[in-house]
Amino acid sequence: MLNYKTIDAFTDKPFGGNPAGVVILDGEYPEDEAMLQTAKRAGYSETAFVRPGKDRSVELRYFTPAAEVDLCGHATIASFFELWRRELVESGKTYKAITKAGEINVDVDESGSVWMDMAPPRELGGLDDEDLAALYAAYGLSPADAGPLPPAIVSTGLPDIIMPVKDAGLLAALKPDMEAISRLSEKLCVTGVHVFAPGQDGVTARARNFAPLYDIPEEAATGTANGALCYYLYNRKLIKAGEPQLIIQGEAMGRPSKIRAIVLKDGSDVKLRVGGQAAARE
Repeated sequence: MLNYKTIDAFTDKPFGGNPAGVVILDGEYPEDEAMLQTAKRAGYSETAFVRPGKDRSVELRYFTPAAEVDLCGHATIASFFELWRRELVESGKTYKAITKAGEINVDVDESGSVWMDMAPPRELGGLDDEDLAALYAAYGLSPADAGPLPPAIVSTGLPDIIMPVKDAGLLAALKPDMEAISRLSEKLCVTGVHVFAPGQDGVTARARNFAPLYDIPEEAATGTANGALCYYLYNRKLIKAGEPQLIIQGEAMGRPSKIRAIVLKDGSDVKLRVGGQAAARE
């Protein structure tokens, strides 16, 4: 069994934010079964297995307790914070993270805050009437509870259903049917459902994330899904490129997390960056 370190991402306090297991490897990857068993033993939504390389490259693989996934934002934040803590990466330099979702740039500032590029953002379409009805039923909601914006499938490395609700009260009161969400996620080939309500006082949105298909009933902070949320809002002209965004997640779990994100535009190219702080459990 592999030893792992617990790092809480998107927080500056241990036991806040979203925990990830981090295994820094010295050599080749072990067998997949060994990594899966380690992820199960850790019990977190994701555990990252990290191989520092040459020329400022770092290879990462991510396992939930149930399966391997191509990318995990909060586990990437946790991994690079742990590499920085061990002086295996330096502040102020950009590193290439090699994942199954592609290569992304990551850097760490002097305080240990990590910023990472998301995979190229894509909207993958809306839901048909049958799937919309199943989605609302899975949360005990009606279409009127969503407000004027329709749910859509968006990806910044992993596809999620981005689902709006009108206000934070509805968000806090959700009663998700995990079996129904798993069935719909499997049918639509998505990781899960990212539900959000509009924020205020400097907060872009408040969010909750559900991925029971991957044994993650609810997650306290989700980098990829919040990148997708920002792309969803940007496409609907609700946020602007170049303006930093703040999403609060995990409040319903008693683990409030602060996820920073920004949309960057270069000509016709749009890029998402997500960042945050992290803390190690000693």
